[in-house]
Amino acid sequence: MWQALGALLPIAVALAFSSVPLTVTILILLSPNRSRAALPFLIGTVIGVAAVIMLSALATTALSQPLRRGRDTAIAVLEIVIGTALLILAAIYLRRRSRPSSTGLPRWLAAVDSFGSLSSFAIAVVLSFRPKGLLLGIAGGLVLSASRLKSGEAALLIIIYTVIATSTVIVPIAGSLIAPHRMEPKLLLARDWLAVNGRIMTSVMMFIIGVVILGSGFTKL
Repeated sequence: MWQALGALLPIAVALAFSSVPLTVTILILLSPNRSRAALPFLIGTVIGVAAVIMLSALATTALSQPLRRGRDTAIAVLEIVIGTALLILAAIYLRRRSRPSSTGLPRWLAAVDSFGSLSSFAIAVVLSFRPKGLLLGIAGGLVLSASRLKSGEAALLIIIYTVIATSTVIVPIAGSLIAPHRMEPKLLLARDWLAVNGRIMTSVMMFIIGVVILGSGFTKL
């Protein structure tokens, strides 16, 4: 179990510092709809992240069981594929340029100001299934599947993974609900920093985790 936890932690941290959910969280908290949009976004994020890793673990286990002796090799190959995909996505994400708005953020994020409860919940779940979130969730599912954990241990690891992966959404929302006036200047600074550096931060995290997962796959062959 502890070995599996050690493998899951960097994946959860990489997901936590993904710039898109961070930016959406900050924009929601700075919007007039903060009181009705923040909690649904948080709930949707937690559900989405947990769903991706649970579905990935179940699918990987179901697909690898018929292989029996070749199960470890199959998981290794999947890790190599996921690691390679993360490296490619990191390069694409760094090179791609979205048209900036006057705030320096992609234009589609301008709609965040108008998000209500249902739209906030829905966009949170959808963001969990974007390419980066999906690849990292599949990588986490592979870790759980390869570790042959008991159901209780797997459930505990999924909870820990989800809490860490969503911590950068949980903390600012909780802080804004408790002390909104104290949090607002920090949110403005974070928004401006992410507008300039968010793409680079996300690409670097994907590259590092991609290398780790790729190396893990090769060591299992």
